[in-house]
Parts: sequence; C-alpha cells; structure tokens
Amino acid sequence: MIITDFLVVGGGIIGLNIARELKRLYSDSKVILIEKEKECGLHASGRNSGVLHAGFYYSPDSLKAKFTRLGNKMLTGYCESKEIAINRCGKLVVAKDKSDHVFFDELLKRGRDNEIELQEITEKEARLIEPRVKTHERAIFSPTTATVDLVGVVKAMKDDAIREGVEVHCGVSFIKKRRCDIITSTGIYQTDYFVNAAGLYADKIALDFGFSERYRVLPFKGLYLYSNESPGAIRTNIYPVPDLRNPFLGVHFTVTVDGRVKIGPTAIPAFWREHYQRFENFKYSELADIMMREISLLKSANFDFKRLAFEELKKYSRARMVFLASSLVNDMKKDNYKKWGKPGIRAQLLDIKEKKLVMDFVLESDDKSMHILNAVSPAFTCSLPFSHFVCGEIQSHLN
Repeated sequence: MIITDFLVVGGGIIGLNIARELKRLYSDSKVILIEKEKECGLHASGRNSGVLHAGFYYSPDSLKAKFTRLGNKMLTGYCESKEIAINRCGKLVVAKDKSDHVFFDELLKRGRDNEIELQEITEKEARLIEPRVKTHERAIFSPTTATVDLVGVVKAMKDDAIREGVEVHCGVSFIKKRRCDIITSTGIYQTDYFVNAAGLYADKIALDFGFSERYRVLPFKGLYLYSNESPGAIRTNIYPVPDLRNPFLGVHFTVTVDGRVKIGPTAIPAFWREHYQRFENFKYSELADIMMREISLLKSANFDFKRLAFEELKKYSRARMVFLASSLVNDMKKDNYKKWGKPGIRAQLLDIKEKKLVMDFVLESDDKSMHILNAVSPAFTCSLPFSHFVCGEIQSHLN
C-alpha cells in the first residue's frame, strides 16, 4: 500500500500543473500523480492543435474567458524560458459574406470585454498578413495567438514536477474507489485528498465519489490533414467565423511551430472513448453506452446533433476537408493534402438532463476530492492559471 497526502489521477497538462501547484502550496506534503499510460501527455495534451488561443471567443462571465488571456501570456513566457519552440504567427478570422459581419461585431465586443488585443482590419490589410486569404470586406487579426510544441511543453512540465518533488507514477491505472482505498492496476493507494484530472474518464471516476450525476463525457474525434507544401506556404492561422452556440470552431488552417500547414480539426462523434483509429482501444461497454446516448441526442437534443453528426462524418473525406478549407484561402489543391495527422479525442461534457453540450469548464468537489469534469479547448492554453484556480478551490475545502 502507498500512502500519500494528495493523489492526482491523469498525467496531462492539467494534472501535471495541479500536482506542481499542490506541491508548491503544501511543500511538506507528499504529492503523487498516477498516469495509466507509459508516459504523460499521450492523450488530449499531446494530440490537440497546439494553438495558444487569445481568448476572444468566450463570454466574459465564463471561466474560459477568465483564464485564456492570462494562460496565453503565462504559457508563452514558459515556452520562452524553457526554449521550447513557439510560432507567434497570429490568427486571422475571416468572413465568407456580409452575413458574417454581425458575428465579427460580437467577437470584437467579447475581445474588448475580455481585454484581448484584436485588430479589426480590411480585406486589403488581411492580404498583407496572408496573401492567399479569402475574406469579405473585413477580417479580425489576433496578434497574440501562437502555436507551440505540445510534446516539448508536456515533457518540460513533467520534468519540472519531478524536480519540484512530485512523484510521477506512469503505467498505473485507476480501477475503483473502495471505502478509503484507491484501487489501481499496480496496487492500493491511500490519500487524504484525491484529484481527478482523468480527461476522457473523468466522469466515470467522479461517479465512484458521488459526483457527475448529471454529466457524461461524449467523445468527438478530431482529425487534421497536413499539407505537403513548403514551410511558409501559409503565414498565419486562418479561421472561419465560429458558430458561438457550440464549442467547435470549424475547419481552419493551423501553422505549426515549424511553419507547416494543417487543416481541421473535425468533430466527428466517436463510438468509444479512445476511438482513435479503427478498433484501437475498443470497449464494447463504452460502444453500447455512447451509441445509446447518441441515438437519444438524435431524437431530442437541445442542439442540432443530427446535423452536426451528419456534417462531421463527411469530413472523413479528404475532398470534403479541402473543399471546406478552400473557402478560406486561394490556390487550394487536393493533391497537396494527402497525409492525415495523429487523431485526437475531445472529452466533451454532456449535460444528460438538459441534453446539451457544456460550454465552460466544470468542477465538482468536497473536502475529500476534486473532479475536473470539463477541461476541453482551450484548456491547454489555460493550463497554468486554471490549475492555480483549481488548487485555490482545494485550499478552500481544506482550510
């Protein structure tokens, strides 16, 4: 049996930084992080877009708005201090026609409310930033949006955690809670305080502790299609105007840290939680549960799940992805986009009572445990201030 003061489950960027912050706040305490994989950051933290978001999509009263601007600044500084690759290329948001301009106005308002630096520019000015861009009369430029080396960030944070005194136990899976014991694949842990940062499995673990009664994770698969063009073929990230009623941003251009271009991501409904490729990580119980939930949403969701699912499934087609991206830039050629990147899964929280997707971060906790139930995009960007916030909530329970 292993006894500890704090036990954190989940070795993604959120779990690592919560463990680091707990060790800073409680320096004499023992902090252990367990991760079921052989290394940290092999799921969402190592498979997302790599974009450091600026924070102008989110309503000012949301936790996402509160932490994205600060997280962008802190993570940019962290990368620079660790000499981790970062591409400060910015982002253009473009309009397909005049009907998008009203959404520009809302994004600009949210930017002002959230104190985000944005530039409202003309079509001509947009082409000075990216000569191939398509937009109708107006565009928005976000100079603080950047892309980073995901793997480098997670590795540096794991190294920091270990150096700061956190014990990181990889290859250890949470199995269940049994009275005061935490049963794992390698033995029993006992802890004074338990932190659940398990991403795709956060809701299942929370149920063991009496939480997440109205929430379940609904997984969506994100695919990127890479260009074979030379670095610099596109100079900046290019996004369409988003539908602010749902958490997905549509197919867009991302410029990686080495200047390469990728288009995506998709938001294809997955059929089990780690449904990355074909039958990888297949679990029949998850298939049955998720299929039943998705069928229920087809009938009576609080959003148009049927249309979303139908449109997203079409994005398994390379031709469809290139077609959608071609509305954002000129000179798109299907032959330049042949290589699919590493898939990711978005652990999107669903409110099963109201049958709607949850837009903001969600925490549930008491004086024995904390559960991060919804830490989807832009959680990577928000990771440092969000982890400080989570630990502040833990402190309030312990004091």
